Amino acid sequence: MGPKIERIEVFVTALPMRVQRVFASGSWDTGPAEELLGKPVLVKVYAEGVTGYGQIRPISPGHFVADTTHSVLAAITQVYGKGLIGRRITDFEAITEAFDNRLAGNPAARAVLDAALFDAMGKSLGVPVHDLLGGLSQPRIPLEWSVSLADHVETIVAEARRAVEEFGIRVLCIKAADRRGWRQDVRHFEAVRRAVGPGVVIGVDPNTGWTVADTIAAMHALRDLDPGYIEQPIARRDLAGLVAIRREARGVPIMADESLFTLQDAFALAEARAVDAFCIKLYKVGGLSMARKIAAVAEAANIQLNCGGLAPMSQLDAAATAHFYASIPARRMLGAGEFVLGLNTLARDPLVPETDFVLRDGHVDVPRGPGLGIVIDDQAVARNTLLKEVVGG
Repeated sequence: MGPKIERIEVFVTALPMRVQRVFASGSWDTGPAEELLGKPVLVKVYAEGVTGYGQIRPISPGHFVADTTHSVLAAITQVYGKGLIGRRITDFEAITEAFDNRLAGNPAARAVLDAALFDAMGKSLGVPVHDLLGGLSQPRIPLEWSVSLADHVETIVAEARRAVEEFGIRVLCIKAADRRGWRQDVRHFEAVRRAVGPGVVIGVDPNTGWTVADTIAAMHALRDLDPGYIEQPIARRDLAGLVAIRREARGVPIMADESLFTLQDAFALAEARAVDAFCIKLYKVGGLSMARKIAAVAEAANIQLNCGGLAPMSQLDAAATAHFYASIPARRMLGAGEFVLGLNTLARDPLVPETDFVLRDGHVDVPRGPGLGIVIDDQAVARNTLLKEVVGG
C-alpha cells in the first residue's frame, strides 16, 4: 500500500527578477515583483511521512495556454486538492479519471500536482523519478536556448552568441513571425547562422504566426542556411496545413507544439502524418503521467520528441522535464531540452540555495537523488511566499 495523501500546501512564490520575452503569439512575462499573475505555483504534498514537491509557472496571459497563476491556484484548492486527500500517491490512473470527471482541462494545475506525486513516490521508494518512467537512457542532457524576437537583429544575434559562447549551447531556437513578415525572419536566421557558424543547430519557431504559404516560402529561402527544424508555423488546429508543409519540407523536420495538448491531439497528429516531432511541455500536457502516454503514441508512429518549457528560475520545474528527457533514448529525441532558465542561467532559484543541477558546456546531468532530486529550503519558501493556501489536514 502506498502512502496516503493527508495534506496539500499550495504557494505562490516570488521570483528574483522579472523576465520578459516576445513571441509571435504574444508576450511572455513573469510580471512585476509584487503581482501574483505570472508567478510560479509551488505544491507540497504530505503523505504519511513522505513529502513531495512540484512547481510550475503558468505562462498566461499572452501565450497559447489558458492557465494562469490564479486559475491553477483555484483548480488545486477548490477541486483537485480536495479530491486527492485520502488517496494513495501511486494511484495516478484513478486520480486522472477523477480529475477528468470533476474539472476538465487545467493542464498546468494537473502537471504541478503530478510532479509532486512523482517526487513523493520516488522518495518513498528511494529512487529518482526517471526510474519510475522507464529508467535512465540519457544521464547527460543537451540543452537548447530559445532566442526571443526583437526589433533589431543585433539584439537577436547577441542573445544567440551569448548562449553559444557563454553557456556552450549547441541548439538554438529562433522565435519567428516578425511583424515585418517572413522575409525579416529569414534575415534574422541568416544573421544568427553567420554569427554562430555551421556547427550549431538552429530551429525556427513562428508560434503559429505564419500562414501555410509563408511557411513554404520561408523554408525554401532558409534551405541553404541549414534549418534544424520548423516548430509550429501555423494555427494549432490546421492539421491539413501541417501535412502540406511537411510535404514541401524536403527533410526539414516539422514539430508540433501548440497543436499538441492532449493524448487525442497526439493520435490525430500521428494519424494525419502531419509532423516529424512532438514538443512535450509538462505544463501543457498535464504532467509526467500524460507525457509518457504521448511518448508512446510518438514511438508507435515513429515521431520524435522534443522537451519544451523554459522553467524560469525553478529547479523543480526543470528537474521534472529532465527526468522525462533522461528516460527517453537519444535516437527518439529531436533538438534538445529547453529548460535552461531553471538551471541558474539568468538568476538562482530562490527556493534552492545549494544545487549541482546547473548548466555546464551546453548540457546538464539529470539529478540522481530520490524523487526529483531537488532539495527545497523551507525557510527560503517562507521568505519568498506571496500567498499560501492549505487543503486538508
